[in-house]
Amino acid sequence: MIPQSDRRSFLKKAAMGSMMALSMPEIVSAAFAKEPRSKAGKIALRKDAVVLFQGDSITDAGRKREDAKPNDVGSLGRGYAFLAAASLLEKHADKNLQIYNKGISGNKVYQLAERWDADCIDLKPDILSILIGVNDFWHTLNDNYNGTVQKYRDDYKALLTRTKDKLPDVKLIIGEPFAVNGVKAVDNKWFPAFDEYRAVARELANSFNAVFIPYQSIFDKAQKVAPGAYWTGDGVHPSIAGNALMAHAWEEAIK
Repeated sequence: MIPQSDRRSFLKKAAMGSMMALSMPEIVSAAFAKEPRSKAGKIALRKDAVVLFQGDSITDAGRKREDAKPNDVGSLGRGYAFLAAASLLEKHADKNLQIYNKGISGNKVYQLAERWDADCIDLKPDILSILIGVNDFWHTLNDNYNGTVQKYRDDYKALLTRTKDKLPDVKLIIGEPFAVNGVKAVDNKWFPAFDEYRAVARELANSFNAVFIPYQSIFDKAQKVAPGAYWTGDGVHPSIAGNALMAHAWEEAIK
């Protein structure tokens, strides 16, 4: 729930005309415009392509893990992966896409690695989307996890290297880990340390010729339209609107 003080402040600013009403496409476009031009470009969808979403709870989004089928409402969860999949399947009905979500709540990079053969390599994805990193930092604050940004970099690089060795033709999409400051779980103690994890994700996207999605910039710009608590309930997990924003941004990676 958005605090009443935030709601009143937002409504007051909007009424005074001090806030420009940006549409979702404008928010996303403005964030991408600030990114250096990627050598990866957009990814073309081919017929019968397998698309795999991987990550932590933001990707998991309450999916039914016992349902292993692609294109299934339960197995895709109720987050950005589901919304992006729904849009792809509607727009590209002629391509027979097979879309999976294998995100698992609480995961850090090393936990992706532990299940990578079954939950990635064996599926032989043509497009692999990874959003991971918030727990690699967050759990150092609240779970006695002793990981470091260097461990995050090393583990992530090893995972991507392993993936490209096994699947040399896979097209990669790397999402930027993000956190919305001032909303419940996220406060000033996250920064600037968390920014280093974001920088690693961008660095690895460049190194592995992946499309990079600047989620932090997107959520930062979205707060010009509505307060942070509108887009995320706890500063990390997106709301319905936040998931829609992420899905719209994700589709920018696809031709």
